[in-house]
Amino acid sequence: MDFLTLFLIYLCSVLAVAALLCLCSGSKESFLTRSANRASQVLSLVIPSQLQRVTQRVLHRLFHTRSCLFVVLHVALQAAVFGEYTWEVFVYCWELQFHLLLLLLPYLLLAGNLGCFLLCSRANPGTVTKSNAASLVKVYAYDGVLFQRGLVCPTCTVEKPARSKHCSVCRRCVHRFDHHCVWVNNCIGAANAGLFLLYLLSLTATAAALAAVTAAFLIQVLLLSNVMHGTYLDAQGQEHPVEIAFLVQHLFLTFPRIVFMLGFVILLTLVLGGYCSFSLYLALTNQTTNEWCKSRRFGGSPRLPSQPRDRPLVYKNIYSKGIWRNLKEIFNPPTVLERKKK
Repeated sequence: MDFLTLFLIYLCSVLAVAALLCLCSGSKESFLTRSANRASQVLSLVIPSQLQRVTQRVLHRLFHTRSCLFVVLHVALQAAVFGEYTWEVFVYCWELQFHLLLLLLPYLLLAGNLGCFLLCSRANPGTVTKSNAASLVKVYAYDGVLFQRGLVCPTCTVEKPARSKHCSVCRRCVHRFDHHCVWVNNCIGAANAGLFLLYLLSLTATAAALAAVTAAFLIQVLLLSNVMHGTYLDAQGQEHPVEIAFLVQHLFLTFPRIVFMLGFVILLTLVLGGYCSFSLYLALTNQTTNEWCKSRRFGGSPRLPSQPRDRPLVYKNIYSKGIWRNLKEIFNPPTVLERKKK
């Protein structure tokens, strides 16, 4: 197989795994979950018990407690990518007389992204406390399926407002809980959902701008080198016209780090673009990630006494108020006073 074929197989495999994880995330006991449980049972017979305990502690520390590890990894990846862009791509593009605004665009987007990142990570997502629980209960109505009146959080010992959830990582109840994001080391709730959406959009735009400038540079290099209009000799000495695989190999051998960085930011743009599209869909329909996941498996929810036992529960999103009002609510969460006016 040639280089391009292997690269496309690798790229398709990564995207297929990512898509499979997204599709199976909503099922109560997905195929991936069952497979992982069975694999862990088999491995437990081979792996020493002491190593298993250490592994469990490490995984618990990473994903079930607040940790700055992913924040450090986030910053390190951005520093590595922008270091390569600055020392190679920016310098080469400047020599090729690229427009200065085009070269500075990734830095401008990065500045905006870092600002949203800091604000989102340090903001209070909307913690439910004993002092504000009574007022937060009046903000959203209970739908009777996902959220029911009168439930008390056994950890925080406060009445749970509609659309709230206790985060086991932060050990607090969060109003309009969306999810806990390890990359910003904070919960995403009513107070910082808009900042998180801006963070996602700016991060995707930054990766896309880096990919566009880097790709433009490599295309310009190919055009100036005239390699696109020539021929090459294979291992048997036969002459062939230049193909895409040969061009990719030529660029990889000439600028290996730049090509590797370009592949990384392209993949990152695709993944972030998909997640941004999903987050925008949730924002425009006034849903949270927690509600979207629960709504796909609400059949296991406890049945209300007033509902007939022979009639299945039917979930309906009662919080959607139209596209523009839903989007406004992300950046300006409703208060008790606003709800009383309606």
